Amino acid sequence: MDSEDDTNVDDTPDTADMHVSAGERLRLAREQKLLTLEHVAAETRIPLRHLETIESGHYEELPARTYAIGFSRSYARAVGLDERMIADQVRDEIGARGPRYSAVGQGMEPGDPAKLPSAGLAWFGGFAALLLIIGIIAFASAYFGAGDGPQSLLSQQTAEKEATAAQAQARPQSAATASDLATTAPADGQVILTAREDVWIRVYERGGDNLFQGTLASGDTYKVPKIAPDPLINTGRPDMLAITIDGREVPMLADKPISLGDAPISAAALLERTPTQPAGQPGGQPDGQPGR
Repeated sequence: MDSEDDTNVDDTPDTADMHVSAGERLRLAREQKLLTLEHVAAETRIPLRHLETIESGHYEELPARTYAIGFSRSYARAVGLDERMIADQVRDEIGARGPRYSAVGQGMEPGDPAKLPSAGLAWFGGFAALLLIIGIIAFASAYFGAGDGPQSLLSQQTAEKEATAAQAQARPQSAATASDLATTAPADGQVILTAREDVWIRVYERGGDNLFQGTLASGDTYKVPKIAPDPLINTGRPDMLAITIDGREVPMLADKPISLGDAPISAAALLERTPTQPAGQPGGQPDGQPGR
């Protein structure tokens, strides 16, 4: 019968007109399953505002191109669409709007409290201001107090002591030496990642499947499986991840926003690093997928 034929027509967003945007396709699939955006946000751990941005197609409002593709892929999986097809369509839509549109920066999002300067950056700014004040005082003492001799030398020594004390106070606890960590944290210990602010990460095995992909909300933690032979991480905000091994804080993967890919995060690999050694090479696959 005609009515039965009509009801069997596959009219899902996957087979809809290709002129429909990826965001509209995701929204139609969500509504067809009678899901709310809040439900999708809870399932994917993607902030609600980012899901709304994806549905509207305003990818330039997301922190980076990698976020747009990765979030869209997770959204597609949650509503039963082909995640590869959605990721390719988002990539095409970004590329079709020109280099200025697709070259989304890694900086702060306007009005986004999750991207406010970190505590480490605030400490650094305060320390720099203190050094500037001390430098001005030392210069004024040397210039206007010429001829005082010992008093000028004493002022310089005092200033150096104050600068050293301020630097020691400003240094974060995670800046411990590799030898200190080796004596207090075991090479097979439990690695735990803690989000200082909302941050998207992907944890995977080298040459294997993903262990975790999604957004950690501020304060959330993720335990890296100890049985994973060579766990790696991909993220655009390594400066938002605090790392501990059996409760012992170790240096962060980076102290500023960079695109980090194929960075080893096993306990042994983290303990081998020095506080200033990069965790891995910036970059990775365009959509945050680990190399295979």
